[in-house]
Amino acid sequence: MTAGDAVTPPTGLRDRVLAAALAARPAGTALPAAPPITPAEAFSRAADAFYALLCALAEADWHRPVLRDLDVQGLVGHLTGVEQDVQRALAGDPGVAAADHVASTQPAAEREAGRSPGATRATWRAAVGRTLELARQEPDPPAGVAVFGLWLPLPALLVVRTFELWTHENDIRRAAGLPTSVPDTSALSLMTELAATSLPLAAEQAHLPGPTELRLVLTGPGGGSWDVAFGGDAAPAAITIVTDAIGFCRLVANRAAPADLDLNTAGDPGRVAGLLAAATTLALD
Repeated sequence: MTAGDAVTPPTGLRDRVLAAALAARPAGTALPAAPPITPAEAFSRAADAFYALLCALAEADWHRPVLRDLDVQGLVGHLTGVEQDVQRALAGDPGVAAADHVASTQPAAEREAGRSPGATRATWRAAVGRTLELARQEPDPPAGVAVFGLWLPLPALLVVRTFELWTHENDIRRAAGLPTSVPDTSALSLMTELAATSLPLAAEQAHLPGPTELRLVLTGPGGGSWDVAFGGDAAPAAITIVTDAIGFCRLVANRAAPADLDLNTAGDPGRVAGLLAAATTLALD
């Protein structure tokens, strides 16, 4: 075809094509769509994956340094302590509402020193089972669940816990020289939804200037797109961030830096950089 062969498209063709595309797949919807699951099921799947990893570790792996001053065994003890504090929160105990996530669980981590890996693994597995039992039998408290300075609806808390188990599973994998894992797409969809909608909180905690209107596009399985506004009601500055879903979740878990992501952005570079940095502060560790 030469330039002379070009023809002007029919009037309205663009609008008809866009309408047909949106009818086939609404904006922000990833295809193929992941089968929906409950937050409790996502947490259960993350626990199963974590347990499978613990069962596969050699005894020497349990003593590898992994996070802060903890070896793998201590990290599993920390997670047992997390389960115990979450169970107290589900029972309405105000003593854990503002507990420090690390300090409160440190005694549980230290108690695992000198025990056999099998005993540590069994203690953690029983604690996770108890959390799931309580979460599935208790109605979502109207005021949410208060633990570690978070006040969240129970479904959101279970997604936070899914995030935590996946993150620490990969901490252990890195320490043991094993390949990293990714959540199944159904669980990942819940994680990206929570991460995206938590960005205003991250911006507030980081005292970012506003108002800002973000268009966040996460690509790949578990992805989607979100319009997120924060920082006031005046005319906002518009920014766009496009990156892959897994990379973004690693950023929110504070296991990746903005420079590690494959990013496409638009708008004020300072606001983009500020928001990406703020996203890393959502992690409890």
